[in-house]
Amino acid sequence: MSISDIYSSGFKKRNRDHFAAIVQIAQADGTVTDEEQKFLDRMAINLEIEDEEYQKILSNSSNYNVNPPANEERRLERLFDLTRIIYADHIADDNEKELLNRLVIGLGFTENSNEVVTKALNFVSEGKDEDEFIAAFKK
Repeated sequence: MSISDIYSSGFKKRNRDHFAAIVQIAQADGTVTDEEQKFLDRMAINLEIEDEEYQKILSNSSNYNVNPPANEERRLERLFDLTRIIYADHIADDNEKELLNRLVIGLGFTENSNEVVTKALNFVSEGKDEDEFIAAFKK
């Protein structure tokens, strides 16, 4: 196995696990709305999730672990994606917020996770883009 194969499989695993976390949030309220489904479809393409893996994740997203990236910028990108799925259906319910809080801890934001969730939800609900979102957390 070459170094590129190792890197590639690790990259795919992180993307798969991240996508599973997004699916968990979409499913947290018991239904996946059309807006959430469209968001999931776009994220699957962006994260290079193949159709077979996509179906496996949809049927049992809790089988996947949070696999946090090593650097802060990548973790913030993941946080942005996770927060956006909450607002894909324009409703942030308590189950989704609770799950986001657990995922935030899994991403490595262990100090003040509730504040991180609140700040993330506020920025996404205000329509901030990814660059503004990341910059706000780096201040």
